[in-house]
Amino acid sequence: MKKEPLFIAFSTQKGGAGKTTLTVLTASYLYYVKGYDVAVVDCDYPQFSIKDMRERDLKNIERNPHLRRTAYEQFRRLGKRAYPIACSRPDKVAETVRPFVESDTPPDFIFFDLTGTVNNLELIRTVAMMDYIFCPIAADRFIMESSLKYAGIINDTLVTTGKSNLKGIRLLWNMVDRREKTELYDLYDKVIAGMGLEVLKTSLPDSKRFRKEGPEEGDRPPFRSTLLPPDRTLAKGSGIDALAEEILGIVKR
Repeated sequence: MKKEPLFIAFSTQKGGAGKTTLTVLTASYLYYVKGYDVAVVDCDYPQFSIKDMRERDLKNIERNPHLRRTAYEQFRRLGKRAYPIACSRPDKVAETVRPFVESDTPPDFIFFDLTGTVNNLELIRTVAMMDYIFCPIAADRFIMESSLKYAGIINDTLVTTGKSNLKGIRLLWNMVDRREKTELYDLYDKVIAGMGLEVLKTSLPDSKRFRKEGPEEGDRPPFRSTLLPPDRTLAKGSGIDALAEEILGIVKR
């Protein structure tokens, strides 16, 4: 029986919360490290951030002999090329994913980088197509207010009512400053629980590594790349492996 891909989105209304970076890191980890088949649909119209990242990754590999060797050895080991990235307007997602879904060998996961507004009917329909949404949050007043409003609307209108394909929405603590008082996070967690929302056990630190892409020179692999997995040294303490494993546990794959 042909498998059906799971639709997963990192999505929030507030820019700067890290949804694009999390989409790439999770997709690359599951594809290059865990061996799952993955596709990514970049709906961040009109800038298409992930498509642009793929183009930068290709240029970095072309310029850097070490990265070229790493990419070639990875291809030989895995027996497959880089995961596909498709661009789509938010209201054209159903058409964009059809070739993946109807393929003889559909991917295990299709990740979506969605725009964050829920004020447009077509965007609501796109959100309703997802199986799971992970909403990054940070201990910043504006990010929290926007993200909680967004998650609350989705949970109340699409998840709890059963009027969509959504099986759940989870919040994810991102850019956590370990020096901040834990009381602040405990307070936010109580507010979140009072809204009937769930938070992932995994939290990700505030670290410059999440903004690191492939260098033009040097032999260190990149941390954030659409062509290579996160560098093992940089990945230590990043929480990406724990995040991927927790997601796999939730989606039962």
